[in-house]
Parts: sequence; structure tokens; C-alpha cells
Amino acid sequence: MRTLLTIVMIMAAALAVIPSGGLHAEQTGEPMYGQTDPSKMMTIKGVHGGAGSMQFMGLLDGKFFDTNLLYIHTGLIPPKSGIGEHIHRTIDEMFFAFGAPAEFTLNGKTALLPSGSSVLCPMGSSHGIYNNSDKTIKWINIAVAKEKGKSDAVDYGDDLSNKTLVAPAPFRWANFDRSLCKWVGPAHEGKGKILNRRPWLDGNMETNWVRIGHCILPPETSIGYHQHNAAEEVYYVMNGTGRITVNDKTWDVKEGDAVPCTIGDSHGIYNNSDEDLDIFVLIVAMEKGKFGVKNWGDDLSTR
Repeated sequence: MRTLLTIVMIMAAALAVIPSGGLHAEQTGEPMYGQTDPSKMMTIKGVHGGAGSMQFMGLLDGKFFDTNLLYIHTGLIPPKSGIGEHIHRTIDEMFFAFGAPAEFTLNGKTALLPSGSSVLCPMGSSHGIYNNSDKTIKWINIAVAKEKGKSDAVDYGDDLSNKTLVAPAPFRWANFDRSLCKWVGPAHEGKGKILNRRPWLDGNMETNWVRIGHCILPPETSIGYHQHNAAEEVYYVMNGTGRITVNDKTWDVKEGDAVPCTIGDSHGIYNNSDEDLDIFVLIVAMEKGKFGVKNWGDDLSTR
């Protein structure tokens, strides 16, 4: 079983995906973003007392943000492996599982949820995940702290490999399913209409976590160039490719990329491919209930 200190040290060592040069307040210099790369993942056994082992890497670290966003991690959970039941009393956390159904546990209750599902693990709730399928799960983990930079964990000693399943799930969960999205737009004065859904809104979290939105951009559409002065965003690419702009720097992004847009950063994304661009957008505020937005009237189609 890995102790919390050991896991934290491994996570810190694994966070080698952000170029040097710093990221604070507004991005400067070369674009800075997290890139999922299985070749850089570390193998960790018995995470929070879980079964088997998993591959892990850090995508974004809280030190690069002004808000209390603590981290975004990703990894691969092979069959018959998982993250054991544990509890945090100072952070809100969310688990995502793609590629196979996953057994999510929250406060001692376990439900089998389909691929593409996410479960909010509110501050003070025990939680974990187990892969009982014959496929590898792509796992993503987001945490926002009550107090910047501070976290905690207590393991329950249950690897979750022999839980009795209940249905329907006795806790809130969301699936990133195209059929649940609705047409909106133009988004931030972007180009065309996009599909959008907000499965997780503020009020669900004790921290300053505002929401996670699911956006699908058809070819030649965009979320227009805009700025937040009281919140930070992360754009995570679930499927497809596109072209993102942050502070007048434009580059290509692909599946597994996580792009931070810190306080004062102007940003937006355009789908320059011939297939849908499927993303989720994480928003964390400096102060609960405060957001602030300014659109620049640029649909990014000519960037």
C-alpha cells in the first residue's frame, strides 16, 4: 500500500509535462499546456490501497494557477486494478473514466457506470474506482482545494475489488454523451453553433469550482476569443483536433491535451478539422460566485 506522502512525491516527480518558464497570472512566452503521453507515465502499485497497479502522470499543477485548482492528473487503469477507497476533507475531487465501464464507489455505495462517465467526490466523501472489465480505462482526476495548495487523504483499506453493485447509482454522476447536448451559440461571439451541456454547476461543490461544461464543436465552428478577469479555465480535448489561441499565440491541440487559461488570459478554440472536436471546459473562480467575461469579437477562423 502506498502512503499519501509517497504518492504525492511520485505525482510531483511525474509532473514533467509543462515547459519551463513559469505560468502565473497571464501566460507569457511559449504556449504552456499538459500533454497526455503514455511513454511518460509512471507505474504505481496499490494507489490508496487499490487493487493492482496503474499508469499515472500529472497534466497540470496548482502552482501554475491563481485559483485553488490543485491538480489535473491522468492515467491508465488496467483490468482488475483501481484506486482504493479514501477520503479528502479539504478538497473537491472528480473522477472520469473513458474507454470501458467503471465501478465507481462513493460513500460506500458502488455502481457500474458506462464509459465516458464522471463522478463528483465532494469534500468529506469517501470514494474510489475499480476496473472490472477486460479493457483498459483512461482515467482523469481533477481537484480543487478549499485552501490553495493544501490537500489531505485517509485510506480506508478497501481495494474495491469485491463490492456489491447497486443500480441505479445512489449518487450524482454525469455522462459525456452527445445526445444530452443542445445547440447553442455563437459561443463568445465565435463562429457557428456548437453543442453544449453543463453537467456540473456551482452549488455542487464547496470550493470555488464553477462548473465543467461539455462542448462539441463541428468543423469550422469555434468558441470565440474572450477573457475572464475573475476565473480560470482549462480546455481538455476528449476527442478530435483543433486550433487553440491563448494571448495571441495559436497552436494545434489533440486528444489528451489540457490547456490552462489563467486570470486575464484571452483565449478561444476553433475546429479547423473535418471531424467534430469534443472537449470539456473546467472553470474555477477566484471568489465563489464571481466570474467576469469580456468578448473580443474574434471568431478565430483566420488565426
